Amino acid sequence: MGTNTLTRTLDLNCDMGESFGAYKIGDDAAMLEVVTTANIACGFHAGDPIVIQRTIRNAKRKGVAIGAHPSFADLYGFGRRRITGDRPEDLEAQLIYQIAAVRGMAAAEDHAMTHVKTHGALGNMAAEDANLAKTCVRAVMAVDPQLPFVALPYSETEKAAEKAGLPVVREVFADRTYTDQGQLTPRSEPGAVILDIQQSVDQVLEMVVNRFIPTVGGKKLAVEPDTLCVHGDTPNAVQMALRLRNELTGAGLSIKSFAQSR
Repeated sequence: MGTNTLTRTLDLNCDMGESFGAYKIGDDAAMLEVVTTANIACGFHAGDPIVIQRTIRNAKRKGVAIGAHPSFADLYGFGRRRITGDRPEDLEAQLIYQIAAVRGMAAAEDHAMTHVKTHGALGNMAAEDANLAKTCVRAVMAVDPQLPFVALPYSETEKAAEKAGLPVVREVFADRTYTDQGQLTPRSEPGAVILDIQQSVDQVLEMVVNRFIPTVGGKKLAVEPDTLCVHGDTPNAVQMALRLRNELTGAGLSIKSFAQSR
């Protein structure tokens, strides 16, 4: 195990604001006690105006940074279905709409939006598809060319954002396994989602302290992560996030929003 000191910082982020109308998903209030950044659903896969506003207000109260978490228009599938066939300019407009909505809500609450992170199938497809990645990047730049874009290392989105001059925040996941190409294992495959907290801790320490992504094929891919994600809808998500935060601080890392570190 590596021995890093307090000179390193790490952001702990969570996708939240994913309730909708009468339906509640995740324990956002408890998660806001643990994480330093919240990625807020924009209404296309989850969330609604009331949920978005409430999540921003609660995040501000807890000193948690916020970002937009846009997706395909897929409420029924929670944004986790692969959707094809949209014209690039149509998808770009949908993404601009979502990002601008959360940014406007954030401005109304005087809690500035710090970043954009694509959700679910959109994020996974864009990580592999250079043209889709460029569409996502164009949408972010249309709203604000200085708005940081959260991306997977080894992804097409990382490459597209860097080429366009967008600030890039490199993200690793606490509750997902990785392919040998550095992409998230598809949820349809066994073992894609990590439910065991100790397994999650072991993977995170490997990525954050030793700076390698362990893959399902046994490879170790070099990584310099800026932020660590715990999905809010994963079972035991709050317990996992709290354990991870304690383990990371015990390993000598300072946990704070990447927005504060820039």
